[in-house]
Amino acid sequence: MKILVAVKRVVDYNIKVYVKPDGSNVDIEGLKMSMNPFDENAVEESLRLKEKGIAREVVAVSLGNTLNQDVLRHALAMGADRAILVETDAELQPLAVAKLLKAVVERENPDLILLGKQAIDSDAGQAGQMLAALLNCGQGTYVSTINIENDEVIVTREVDGGTETLAISLPAVLTTDLRLNEPRFVKLPNLMMARKKQIETIAATDLGVVAEPRFNVLNVSAPPTRKSGIRVNSVQELLQKLSDLEGITL
Repeated sequence: MKILVAVKRVVDYNIKVYVKPDGSNVDIEGLKMSMNPFDENAVEESLRLKEKGIAREVVAVSLGNTLNQDVLRHALAMGADRAILVETDAELQPLAVAKLLKAVVERENPDLILLGKQAIDSDAGQAGQMLAALLNCGQGTYVSTINIENDEVIVTREVDGGTETLAISLPAVLTTDLRLNEPRFVKLPNLMMARKKQIETIAATDLGVVAEPRFNVLNVSAPPTRKSGIRVNSVQELLQKLSDLEGITL
C-alpha cells in the first residue's frame, strides 16, 4: 500500500497573530511557521501503518513556494520516504488545493490519501471533501481511528451525536483529527539527515490546474474586545442583573 499525505505550512499554533493595519489580511511577516498540526497527525498515522507492515511507502506532498520545503523536510525527518513540492506562488484556496492534489494522486496512484481535517490558518475544512469528490472515491472525515482490513479502511469518526464507524473501499481520502494519535518527537539527527534528502519539485502549471483564487477577501478584522466583567455582592443582585438583561421579572 502506498500512502500520500498532504501537509501545509502555517503559522505555528503557539504564535498569536494580528490583523494588518489596513485590514487586508493577517500579518505573518517574520512569524514562526510549522506544519499544520492536523497534517502532522496524518503523517504520524501513515508512519504507524508502515511500521505495522501495512504500508510500503509514505509520500508527503505540499503546495506552495520553496519555503514549503521546511514542512516537507519535517515529514521526511519523521520518517516519510519521499517528498513532493507542487510549486506555485498563487494564493491557494480549497478548490485549487483539491485540484492540485488530484493531479498528484493521478501521478502517484496511492491507495490511501490522508489530510488534516482543516488548516489552522483558514479553518475551512473543505479540501479533503473536495478531493474525494473530484477523485470519485470514498471518504472519511474527522477520523479518530484507522484500521486496514483487506481492501477496506475501517474508521471511527466524530459526529454530532457521538461517533460512527465506517467501512470504506480503497482507494479513499481520510481527514484526520487530533484525537487520532500523538505525533512523534523528531530528533535533531533525523532533521539533519532530512536536509540532505531530495525533494521532487513540480510546477503547478505543469499539472494543468488553474490555481488562481476564485474569491477575494474584502476585509479582515479582529474579534471585538470583550467587555470587562462586574462583581456582584449577592445572589439576589446577580438574579436582578440577569433579569434586567432578559427583560423579565423574577
